[in-house]
Amino acid sequence: MTTAEELVAKAERIAVLTGAGISTASGIPDFRGPQGLWTKNPAASVMFDIDEYVASPAVRVEAWKFRLAAPMWTAEPNPGHLALVELEKQGRLTGIATQNIDGLHQKAGSSPALVHELHGTVRFVDCLSCARRMPMDEVLPRLSAGDEDPACEICGGILKSATVSFGQSLDEQVLEAAVAATQSADLFLAIGTSLQVYPAAGLCDLALQSGTPLVILNATPTPYAEEATATLTTPIETTLPALVG
Repeated sequence: MTTAEELVAKAERIAVLTGAGISTASGIPDFRGPQGLWTKNPAASVMFDIDEYVASPAVRVEAWKFRLAAPMWTAEPNPGHLALVELEKQGRLTGIATQNIDGLHQKAGSSPALVHELHGTVRFVDCLSCARRMPMDEVLPRLSAGDEDPACEICGGILKSATVSFGQSLDEQVLEAAVAATQSADLFLAIGTSLQVYPAAGLCDLALQSGTPLVILNATPTPYAEEATATLTTPIETTLPALVG
């Protein structure tokens, strides 16, 4: 067995961090990869800046067009997501801290209580004025009907997907849950993430400081290559099920 296989086989409590790479096999592009959204269109990052979003109706219009056309509405979980469901069934999963906003972990069958969405979710919409939250399904029909920049129907405030944009803080309770899952683990898996965005990548530091082995499964190199006990660059949708099964 490889080192990664040995580590996963003997681990009793496994914490997981997932990034966009686990969802690419479901048809959802990542951000920084060769075919990533920001790689192909660097200007698109403006849609994810909270100050730009609030200040510019034009940015909001483009952001809503992007959301309406997003592949995640029809995307299905792939074997990588299902492998983490299996890990939970084995009673060895302490939690999934995810940078993804697509909701595919829950759709695959992972317990919502164990999925900590560090960057929020696109499945809901928040009003930036009155803090009302509603399902995205209630807003998308308004876009299809021609409302390019839908406003809150209660207070008239700006609406935004319930995701964490640049310039916004992470939900402290979600981050605390991710930290607790990491601290209680005897193995940390970083899957499909470039490990360049903090504080998500900082969970790797937390694991390493505790002496917890770090296994990275990602197509491209990460800043934690030297610290990791094992690194795999093979496809997540085939490698992860083999590791878990």
